[in-house]
Amino acid sequence: MTQADLVFTGGPVHTGDAARTRASGLAVTGGRIVAVGHDEVRDLIGSRTEVVDLAGRLLLPGFQDAHVHAVSGGVELGECDLSGTADVDEYLRLVRAFADAHPGRTWITGGGWSLESFDGGLPDRRLLDATVPDRPVFLLNRDHHGAWCNTRALELAGITAATPDPRDGRVEREPDGAPSGVLQEGAADLVGRLVPPRTAADNLAGLLRAQRLLHSLGVTGWQDAAVGTFGGHSGNDAAYLAAARDGSLTARVTGALWWERDRGAEQIPELAARRRELTHGRFRAGSVKIMQDGVAENFTAAMTGPYLDACGHPTGNSGLSFVDPVALRSHVTELDALDFQVHFHALGDRAVRECLDAVEAARTANGRRATRHHLAHLQVVHPDDLPRFARLGAIANIQPLWAAHEPQMDELTIPFLGPERAARQYPFAALLRAGATLAAGSDWPVSSPDPIAGLHVAVNRREPGTADERVFLPDQRLDLPSAVAAYTAGSAHVNGVADAGTLRPGALADLVVLDRDIFTAPPEEIADARVRRTYVGGACVHTAE
Repeated sequence: MTQADLVFTGGPVHTGDAARTRASGLAVTGGRIVAVGHDEVRDLIGSRTEVVDLAGRLLLPGFQDAHVHAVSGGVELGECDLSGTADVDEYLRLVRAFADAHPGRTWITGGGWSLESFDGGLPDRRLLDATVPDRPVFLLNRDHHGAWCNTRALELAGITAATPDPRDGRVEREPDGAPSGVLQEGAADLVGRLVPPRTAADNLAGLLRAQRLLHSLGVTGWQDAAVGTFGGHSGNDAAYLAAARDGSLTARVTGALWWERDRGAEQIPELAARRRELTHGRFRAGSVKIMQDGVAENFTAAMTGPYLDACGHPTGNSGLSFVDPVALRSHVTELDALDFQVHFHALGDRAVRECLDAVEAARTANGRRATRHHLAHLQVVHPDDLPRFARLGAIANIQPLWAAHEPQMDELTIPFLGPERAARQYPFAALLRAGATLAAGSDWPVSSPDPIAGLHVAVNRREPGTADERVFLPDQRLDLPSAVAAYTAGSAHVNGVADAGTLRPGALADLVVLDRDIFTAPPEEIADARVRRTYVGGACVHTAE
C-alpha cells in the first residue's frame, strides 16, 4: 500500500459531510485527502510520512471567509489603527502617536473608530484639529461606510457649507451648514480621492500581512469583496496577481471585481477582460461586487419603509439604492450570461428584494446556471423574501458577529428601525429553515476576521466575553454543525472551490486543527477555542506549537 505524505491520528475528525460523520484519522497524499477513517488509516504510515497525533484536538475542514477585504485590512494594520478601543481619548492619543511616529507622511490615514463612541455616531472635526492641526487626517470608521476628517482635509477637498451632497452619500453638517467632519458613504470620496495612493509595495505587504493573520485563525481561502478601485484606493488586484505568480499566495482566493456604481453596462466588457488578466494560480477573479445600499446606522441601508426619528416618528428617508433597481436586473442578467458570479452588498430589506429581483431576472432570461450569486450582510429581510433564496439558488452570505446586542445595535439601529423591522434582523435560522444555502464571512477589517468568534455568535447570538446576558433574537440561533458548515462547505461553495469544505477522499487537504473539540464543549465556551495548525493543500501554513 502506498504510504501517505501526512497522517492525522487520535481524532476527533469532523468531516462536515451530510451525515455529520466523525472519524479519528485522516491521510493526505499529493495535497489531497486519500483516506478518512479510524485505525485503518494508520496502514498508510510509512518511513516518509509525517504523523500528527491530534491527542483529542479537533480536525476540521479549513475555514473559508466568503466576504473579507484582506488587502485593505492588512494595509490598515500598518496605518493608524483605532480598532482596538472605543474610547475617544484613546483614539486621539493613537492619532497623535501615529503622527509623531511618521513625521514625513503628508496625510494621516487609517481608521477603525466605532460609531458608538460618539453621540449619534458623529465625531467632530475639531477633535482632530486639536490633535493634528498641520496635516490632513482621513480616518474610516469601523464599518468603512463613513470617514472622520479634520478641517485641513475638508479645506483641501473644497468642502464648504455650499457643497451639495453627492447622489450616493451625505456630508454631515453643523447648524450653519458647515461640514462637521463626518462624510457618509460616497461623500467620503470627496476627500478620499486626494489621499496619496498606496504603492504596489504597500498593497503586497498588506496582503501578506493579512494572509498570515487569516491563516493563524484557520482560514485557508476567502473571497475579497472589493478588487479594484474602492474607497479611494486601488492596486489590490495587482497585489493578488503578483503573489499568485511568485507563489507567496498560499491561500485560495476569489476576487470580486468592483462594480463602479456611477457607470453602467459599458463596464462589463472591461470586467470580462480583467477576469482573464487576473486569474492565475490560486487567485481567480470570477465574481463582481455590486454594492446596492449602505448601512442602517447612518440611514443609508435601503428599507421598504422609512426610518424613524429619535422620537419614533417616520421620517422621509428610507435609505439609498446605489444602482437603479431596473438597471440592476439588466446588469445582473448580462453578467450571469457571461458566467460571472454576482456578490451583492444588501443590508436593508428593500436592497435584499432588489437583488433577489435581479437574480430572478437573470434566471428567467438565462436559465439556471452555476453562477452562485450571493447576498452579503442581510441585516433586515422581509419574510416574503426568505423562501426566494432557495427557489432562486441565491446564497445567503452571513456575517454572524453583527447579530448581537452591543451599543451600535441598541443605540444606533433598533430605535430607528422600529420593533417590527428590528425583529427581522440577521434571520440566520429562518433562512436555513427556508432552504437557503448559508455561507459565512467576516467583512474584516469592519469586524474581527476570527471564524471561531463568528461561530460563537452564530450559535449564542451574544458577543464572546460580554457581561450582557441578553440573547439577540434567540429564535435565529444556528446549531453548531450548521454554523460550521456555513464557514466551511458553504463558503467553499460560494468561493468556487468545489473540492474543499468537507473532509472526504479526493478533496483538497485544506485543514484546521483546534485545541479542543467545540462540539462537546458547552456552546458558551466556543470562543475559547484556539487554532493550533492550518494546512492548505497538505502544507502547514500556520502552527502555534
